[in-house]
Amino acid sequence: MRRHVQRLAPYVPGEQPRERGLIKLNTNENPFPPSLKVLKAVQSAVDGRLRLYPDSAPQELREKLARLHHCEVENIIIGNGSDELLALATRAFVEPGKGARGAIQYFTPSYSLYPVLSEIHNATCIEVPLRKDFSMPSVTVLRREKQWDFRAALTYVTTPNAPSGRGYTTAELDSLACAQKGVVVLDEAYVDFAEENALSLALNYPNVIVSRTFSKAYSLCFQRIGYFVGHPDLVGALDKIRDSYNVNGLGQEAALATLEDLSYYRKNFQIIKKMRKFVTKELQSLGFKVHPSSGNFILVKPPKFKALAWLEKLRGHNVLVRWFDLPEVEDYLRITIGNELEMKSLLRASNQIIARA
Repeated sequence: MRRHVQRLAPYVPGEQPRERGLIKLNTNENPFPPSLKVLKAVQSAVDGRLRLYPDSAPQELREKLARLHHCEVENIIIGNGSDELLALATRAFVEPGKGARGAIQYFTPSYSLYPVLSEIHNATCIEVPLRKDFSMPSVTVLRREKQWDFRAALTYVTTPNAPSGRGYTTAELDSLACAQKGVVVLDEAYVDFAEENALSLALNYPNVIVSRTFSKAYSLCFQRIGYFVGHPDLVGALDKIRDSYNVNGLGQEAALATLEDLSYYRKNFQIIKKMRKFVTKELQSLGFKVHPSSGNFILVKPPKFKALAWLEKLRGHNVLVRWFDLPEVEDYLRITIGNELEMKSLLRASNQIIARA
Protein backbone atom coordinates (compact mmCIF):
# COMPACT_ATOMS: atom_id res chain seq x y z
CA MET A 1 0.00 0.00 0.00
CA ARG A 2 1.26 3.49 -0.81
CA ARG A 3 2.48 5.31 2.28
CA HIS A 4 0.33 8.27 1.34
CA VAL A 5 -2.79 6.07 1.32
CA GLN A 6 -1.85 4.58 4.70
CA ARG A 7 -1.94 8.08 6.20
CA LEU A 8 -5.30 9.08 4.70
CA ALA A 9 -8.36 9.66 6.87
CA PRO A 10 -11.50 8.65 4.92
CA TYR A 11 -14.63 10.75 4.51
CA VAL A 12 -17.15 9.90 7.22
CA PRO A 13 -20.78 10.19 6.04
CA GLY A 14 -23.77 10.66 8.32
CA GLU A 15 -24.96 7.58 10.15
CA GLN A 16 -27.19 5.23 8.14
CA PRO A 17 -29.03 3.33 10.91
CA ARG A 18 -30.11 -0.28 10.55
CA GLU A 19 -32.67 -0.30 13.36
CA ARG A 20 -36.23 0.75 12.63
CA GLY A 21 -38.24 3.47 14.29
CA LEU A 22 -35.57 6.19 14.19
CA ILE A 23 -36.42 9.64 12.88
CA LYS A 24 -33.57 10.40 10.49
CA LEU A 25 -32.68 14.09 10.51
CA ASN A 26 -28.92 13.72 10.05
CA THR A 27 -28.15 13.49 6.32
CA ASN A 28 -30.30 16.21 4.67
CA GLU A 29 -32.46 13.78 2.72
CA ASN A 30 -35.74 15.09 1.33
CA PRO A 31 -38.66 13.94 3.54
CA PHE A 32 -40.93 13.57 0.50
CA PRO A 33 -40.75 10.57 -1.87
CA PRO A 34 -40.04 10.91 -5.59
CA SER A 35 -43.10 11.75 -7.67
CA LEU A 36 -45.33 8.93 -8.92
CA LYS A 37 -44.07 9.62 -12.45
CA VAL A 38 -40.53 8.91 -11.31
CA LEU A 39 -41.47 5.73 -9.46
CA LYS A 40 -43.39 4.44 -12.47
CA ALA A 41 -40.51 5.28 -14.82
CA VAL A 42 -38.03 3.34 -12.69
CA GLN A 43 -40.38 0.39 -12.26
CA SER A 44 -41.09 0.18 -15.99
CA ALA A 45 -37.34 0.18 -16.70
CA VAL A 46 -36.79 -2.95 -14.59
CA ASP A 47 -36.89 -5.36 -17.51
CA GLY A 48 -34.53 -7.03 -19.95
CA ARG A 49 -32.54 -3.81 -20.27
CA LEU A 50 -30.81 -4.63 -16.98
CA ARG A 51 -28.40 -6.89 -18.89
CA LEU A 52 -27.30 -4.00 -21.14
CA TYR A 53 -24.91 -1.14 -20.51
CA PRO A 54 -26.57 2.26 -19.99
CA ASP A 55 -26.03 5.26 -22.27
CA SER A 56 -22.46 6.26 -21.55
CA ALA A 57 -22.98 9.94 -22.47
CA PRO A 58 -25.87 10.13 -21.03
CA GLN A 59 -27.17 12.12 -23.96
CA GLU A 60 -30.92 12.43 -23.35
CA LEU A 61 -30.46 13.60 -19.78
CA ARG A 62 -27.87 16.17 -20.82
CA GLU A 63 -30.21 17.47 -23.54
CA LYS A 64 -33.07 17.92 -21.06
CA LEU A 65 -30.83 19.67 -18.56
CA ALA A 66 -29.49 21.93 -21.30
CA ARG A 67 -33.04 22.98 -22.17
CA LEU A 68 -33.84 23.56 -18.51
CA HIS A 69 -30.76 25.75 -17.98
CA HIS A 70 -30.83 27.46 -21.40
CA CYS A 71 -27.38 26.27 -22.39
CA GLU A 72 -25.74 23.78 -24.74
CA VAL A 73 -25.33 20.04 -24.20
CA GLU A 74 -21.57 20.62 -24.24
CA ASN A 75 -21.94 22.68 -21.04
CA ILE A 76 -23.12 19.66 -19.04
CA ILE A 77 -21.56 16.49 -17.66
CA ILE A 78 -23.40 13.89 -15.56
CA GLY A 79 -21.82 12.02 -12.66
CA ASN A 80 -22.43 9.26 -10.16
CA GLY A 81 -23.62 11.88 -7.72
CA SER A 82 -21.95 15.29 -7.68
CA ASP A 83 -19.29 13.79 -5.40
CA GLU A 84 -17.82 11.84 -8.31
CA LEU A 85 -17.55 15.03 -10.33
CA LEU A 86 -15.91 16.89 -7.43
CA ALA A 87 -13.32 14.11 -7.31
CA LEU A 88 -12.83 14.26 -11.09
CA ALA A 89 -12.23 18.01 -10.83
CA THR A 90 -9.28 17.45 -8.51
CA ARG A 91 -7.76 15.02 -11.02
CA ALA A 92 -8.46 17.18 -14.08
CA PHE A 93 -7.42 20.62 -12.83
CA VAL A 94 -4.85 20.14 -10.05
CA GLU A 95 -1.21 19.11 -10.47
CA PRO A 96 -0.17 16.92 -7.51
CA GLY A 97 2.43 18.71 -5.43
CA LYS A 98 3.31 22.17 -4.21
CA GLY A 99 2.61 25.66 -5.52
CA ALA A 100 -0.50 27.28 -6.96
CA ARG A 101 -0.92 24.66 -9.70
CA GLY A 102 -1.12 22.02 -7.00
CA ALA A 103 -3.43 23.93 -4.66
CA ILE A 104 -7.04 23.19 -3.69
CA GLN A 105 -8.73 25.77 -1.48
CA TYR A 106 -12.04 26.22 0.29
CA PHE A 107 -13.61 27.96 3.24
CA THR A 108 -14.14 26.29 6.61
CA PRO A 109 -16.34 24.98 7.99
CA SER A 110 -17.70 23.54 4.77
CA TYR A 111 -18.31 20.22 3.04
CA SER A 112 -16.00 17.75 4.78
CA LEU A 113 -15.32 15.89 1.52
CA TYR A 114 -13.07 18.70 0.22
CA PRO A 115 -10.10 18.02 2.52
CA VAL A 116 -10.42 14.29 1.81
CA LEU A 117 -10.25 14.91 -1.95
CA SER A 118 -7.26 17.18 -1.43
CA GLU A 119 -5.43 14.59 0.64
CA ILE A 120 -6.18 11.77 -1.81
CA HIS A 121 -4.69 13.85 -4.61
CA ASN A 122 -1.73 14.86 -2.44
CA ALA A 123 -2.50 18.48 -3.26
CA THR A 124 -1.60 21.61 -1.37
CA CYS A 125 -4.60 22.24 0.87
CA ILE A 126 -5.59 25.85 1.64
CA GLU A 127 -8.29 26.29 4.28
CA VAL A 128 -9.58 29.78 5.04
CA PRO A 129 -12.05 30.31 7.91
CA LEU A 130 -15.40 31.92 7.36
CA ARG A 131 -16.44 34.73 9.68
CA LYS A 132 -18.07 33.87 13.00
CA ASP A 133 -21.53 34.25 11.46
CA PHE A 134 -20.38 31.94 8.60
CA SER A 135 -20.42 34.78 6.09
CA MET A 136 -17.76 34.81 3.38
CA PRO A 137 -14.85 37.27 3.60
CA SER A 138 -14.84 39.81 0.80
CA VAL A 139 -12.19 39.74 -1.92
CA THR A 140 -10.69 42.89 -0.38
CA VAL A 141 -10.33 41.17 3.00
CA LEU A 142 -8.93 38.01 1.42
CA ARG A 143 -6.27 40.06 -0.38
CA ARG A 144 -5.38 41.99 2.75
CA GLU A 145 -5.09 38.95 5.02
CA LYS A 146 -3.11 36.98 2.40
CA GLN A 147 -4.44 33.57 3.44
CA TRP A 148 -6.32 33.00 0.19
CA ASP A 149 -4.48 32.15 -3.05
CA PHE A 150 -6.07 33.76 -6.10
CA ARG A 151 -3.82 31.62 -8.30
CA ALA A 152 -4.97 28.29 -6.79
CA ALA A 153 -5.73 25.62 -9.38
CA LEU A 154 -9.10 24.70 -7.85
CA THR A 155 -11.44 26.51 -5.47
CA TYR A 156 -14.54 24.94 -3.91
CA VAL A 157 -17.34 27.12 -2.55
CA THR A 158 -20.44 25.49 -1.10
CA THR A 159 -23.39 27.81 -1.70
CA PRO A 160 -25.61 27.69 0.28
CA ASN A 161 -22.97 26.60 2.73
CA ALA A 162 -23.05 23.40 4.74
CA PRO A 163 -23.17 22.82 7.64
CA SER A 164 -24.13 26.42 8.43
CA GLY A 165 -26.91 26.87 5.86
CA ARG A 166 -25.62 30.37 5.11
CA GLY A 167 -26.57 31.59 1.65
CA TYR A 168 -24.23 33.71 -0.47
CA THR A 169 -25.42 36.25 -3.00
CA THR A 170 -24.62 35.95 -6.69
CA ALA A 171 -22.81 39.30 -6.43
CA GLU A 172 -20.48 37.94 -3.72
CA LEU A 173 -19.72 34.84 -5.76
CA ASP A 174 -19.25 36.89 -8.93
CA SER A 175 -16.64 39.04 -7.18
CA LEU A 176 -14.72 35.96 -6.03
CA ALA A 177 -14.93 34.20 -9.40
CA CYS A 178 -13.66 37.28 -11.26
CA ALA A 179 -10.63 37.49 -8.98
CA GLN A 180 -9.74 33.81 -9.20
CA LYS A 181 -7.23 32.62 -11.83
CA GLY A 182 -7.94 28.89 -11.49
CA VAL A 183 -11.16 26.86 -11.71
CA VAL A 184 -13.95 27.75 -9.28
CA VAL A 185 -16.57 25.11 -8.44
CA LEU A 186 -19.73 26.55 -6.89
CA ASP A 187 -21.30 23.59 -5.13
CA GLU A 188 -25.06 24.26 -5.21
CA ALA A 189 -26.30 21.00 -3.68
CA TYR A 190 -28.91 22.91 -1.63
CA VAL A 191 -29.70 25.73 -4.00
CA ASP A 192 -33.35 24.74 -4.55
CA PHE A 193 -34.10 25.81 -0.98
CA ALA A 194 -32.41 29.21 -1.43
CA GLU A 195 -33.60 32.50 -2.91
CA GLU A 196 -31.00 32.83 -5.67
CA ASN A 197 -28.44 30.79 -7.58
CA ALA A 198 -25.20 31.42 -9.46
CA LEU A 199 -25.81 29.38 -12.61
CA SER A 200 -25.27 32.47 -14.77
CA LEU A 201 -21.65 32.63 -13.62
CA ALA A 202 -20.95 29.16 -15.01
CA LEU A 203 -22.37 30.20 -18.37
CA ASN A 204 -20.58 33.56 -18.47
CA TYR A 205 -17.11 32.77 -17.11
CA PRO A 206 -14.70 30.20 -18.60
CA ASN A 207 -13.29 29.21 -15.19
CA VAL A 208 -16.54 28.67 -13.25
CA ILE A 209 -18.47 25.42 -12.78
CA VAL A 210 -21.78 25.05 -10.96
CA SER A 211 -22.39 21.69 -9.28
CA ARG A 212 -25.93 20.35 -8.89
CA THR A 213 -27.44 17.11 -7.61
CA PHE A 214 -30.72 15.21 -7.79
CA SER A 215 -30.17 13.91 -4.25
CA LYS A 216 -31.15 16.63 -1.81
CA ALA A 217 -34.04 18.46 -3.45
CA TYR A 218 -35.23 15.77 -5.86
CA SER A 219 -35.40 12.74 -3.54
CA LEU A 220 -32.96 10.59 -5.52
CA CYS A 221 -30.13 9.93 -3.04
CA PHE A 222 -30.54 6.19 -3.75
CA GLN A 223 -29.80 6.65 -7.45
CA ARG A 224 -26.72 8.91 -7.19
CA ILE A 225 -27.17 11.43 -10.00
CA GLY A 226 -25.32 14.75 -10.09
CA TYR A 227 -24.08 17.10 -12.79
CA PHE A 228 -21.78 20.02 -13.53
CA VAL A 229 -22.59 23.03 -15.70
CA GLY A 230 -19.60 24.87 -17.11
CA HIS A 231 -17.50 25.90 -20.09
CA PRO A 232 -17.19 23.16 -22.75
CA ASP A 233 -13.40 23.07 -22.30
CA LEU A 234 -13.76 22.28 -18.59
CA VAL A 235 -16.53 19.77 -19.23
CA GLY A 236 -14.44 18.16 -21.96
CA ALA A 237 -11.48 17.74 -19.61
CA LEU A 238 -13.67 16.00 -17.04
CA ASP A 239 -15.22 13.80 -19.72
CA LYS A 240 -11.76 12.51 -20.69
CA ILE A 241 -11.13 10.98 -17.28
CA ARG A 242 -14.55 9.77 -16.15
CA ASP A 243 -15.49 6.09 -16.15
CA SER A 244 -17.14 4.95 -19.40
CA TYR A 245 -20.44 3.97 -17.75
CA ASN A 246 -20.40 6.11 -14.63
CA VAL A 247 -24.16 6.78 -14.48
CA ASN A 248 -26.47 3.80 -13.99
CA GLY A 249 -29.43 3.31 -16.29
CA LEU A 250 -32.17 3.34 -13.65
CA GLY A 251 -30.74 6.59 -12.29
CA GLN A 252 -30.89 8.13 -15.76
CA GLU A 253 -34.53 7.09 -16.12
CA ALA A 254 -35.35 8.51 -12.68
CA ALA A 255 -33.65 11.84 -13.45
CA LEU A 256 -35.39 12.13 -16.83
CA ALA A 257 -38.79 11.55 -15.22
CA THR A 258 -37.95 14.05 -12.47
CA LEU A 259 -37.41 16.76 -15.07
CA GLU A 260 -40.88 16.00 -16.47
CA ASP A 261 -42.53 16.63 -13.09
CA LEU A 262 -40.76 19.68 -11.65
CA SER A 263 -43.99 21.24 -10.37
CA TYR A 264 -44.34 18.40 -7.85
CA TYR A 265 -40.88 19.11 -6.44
CA ARG A 266 -41.25 22.86 -6.42
CA LYS A 267 -44.33 22.51 -4.21
CA ASN A 268 -42.27 20.40 -1.83
CA PHE A 269 -39.53 23.03 -1.74
CA GLN A 270 -42.03 25.58 -0.50
CA ILE A 271 -43.34 23.19 2.17
CA ILE A 272 -39.81 22.53 3.40
CA LYS A 273 -38.99 26.25 3.50
CA LYS A 274 -42.15 26.97 5.51
CA MET A 275 -41.32 24.11 7.89
CA ARG A 276 -37.77 25.47 8.24
CA LYS A 277 -39.20 28.82 9.33
CA PHE A 278 -41.65 27.20 11.77
CA VAL A 279 -39.05 24.92 13.40
CA THR A 280 -36.58 27.80 13.67
CA LYS A 281 -39.11 29.85 15.60
CA GLU A 282 -40.10 26.94 17.87
CA LEU A 283 -36.51 26.03 18.73
CA GLN A 284 -35.66 29.66 19.41
CA SER A 285 -38.52 29.77 21.91
CA LEU A 286 -36.85 26.84 23.71
CA GLY A 287 -33.55 28.68 23.98
CA PHE A 288 -31.79 27.34 20.89
CA LYS A 289 -29.62 29.69 18.85
CA VAL A 290 -30.58 29.04 15.22
CA HIS A 291 -28.51 30.38 12.32
CA PRO A 292 -30.40 31.63 9.25
CA SER A 293 -30.48 28.89 6.63
CA SER A 294 -30.95 28.70 2.87
CA GLY A 295 -30.78 24.89 2.86
CA ASN A 296 -33.09 22.06 3.88
CA PHE A 297 -31.45 22.01 7.31
CA ILE A 298 -30.63 24.31 10.21
CA LEU A 299 -27.55 24.72 12.37
CA VAL A 300 -28.47 25.18 16.03
CA LYS A 301 -26.66 25.80 19.29
CA PRO A 302 -28.69 24.02 21.97
CA PRO A 303 -29.28 25.27 25.54
CA LYS A 304 -28.57 23.60 28.91
CA PHE A 305 -26.19 20.89 27.64
CA LYS A 306 -23.29 20.60 25.23
CA ALA A 307 -24.18 19.73 21.65
CA LEU A 308 -22.68 16.24 21.90
CA ALA A 309 -24.84 15.53 24.96
CA TRP A 310 -27.90 16.72 23.02
CA LEU A 311 -26.97 14.36 20.20
CA GLU A 312 -27.15 11.40 22.58
CA LYS A 313 -30.25 12.62 24.38
CA LEU A 314 -32.15 13.09 21.12
CA ARG A 315 -31.07 9.64 19.99
CA GLY A 316 -32.58 8.34 23.24
CA HIS A 317 -35.84 9.79 21.90
CA ASN A 318 -35.26 8.02 18.55
CA VAL A 319 -34.26 11.25 16.78
CA LEU A 320 -31.02 11.32 14.79
CA VAL A 321 -29.29 14.65 14.12
CA ARG A 322 -25.70 15.47 13.05
CA TRP A 323 -22.77 16.66 15.14
CA PHE A 324 -19.42 17.62 13.61
CA ASP A 325 -16.11 17.18 15.40
CA LEU A 326 -14.84 20.51 14.12
CA PRO A 327 -13.78 23.36 16.42
CA GLU A 328 -15.86 25.95 14.53
CA VAL A 329 -19.12 24.04 14.99
CA GLU A 330 -18.53 21.63 17.89
CA ASP A 331 -21.13 23.56 19.93
CA TYR A 332 -23.78 23.07 17.24
CA LEU A 333 -26.07 20.42 15.81
CA ARG A 334 -27.22 20.25 12.21
CA ILE A 335 -30.84 19.24 11.86
CA THR A 336 -32.47 18.21 8.58
CA ILE A 337 -35.92 19.62 7.94
CA GLY A 338 -38.22 16.61 7.81
CA ASN A 339 -41.97 16.27 7.38
CA GLU A 340 -44.51 17.63 9.86
CA LEU A 341 -44.66 14.48 12.00
CA GLU A 342 -40.86 14.20 12.15
CA MET A 343 -40.40 17.81 13.19
CA LYS A 344 -43.12 17.58 15.82
CA SER A 345 -41.29 14.56 17.24
CA LEU A 346 -38.06 16.60 17.33
CA LEU A 347 -39.78 19.48 19.12
CA ARG A 348 -41.54 17.16 21.57
CA ALA A 349 -38.25 15.42 22.39
CA SER A 350 -36.50 18.78 22.83
CA ASN A 351 -39.21 19.98 25.21
CA GLN A 352 -38.89 16.83 27.29
CA ILE A 353 -35.09 17.05 27.45
CA ILE A 354 -35.25 20.66 28.65
CA ALA A 355 -37.99 19.88 31.17
CA ARG A 356 -35.78 17.20 32.74
CA ALA A 357 -32.66 19.39 32.79
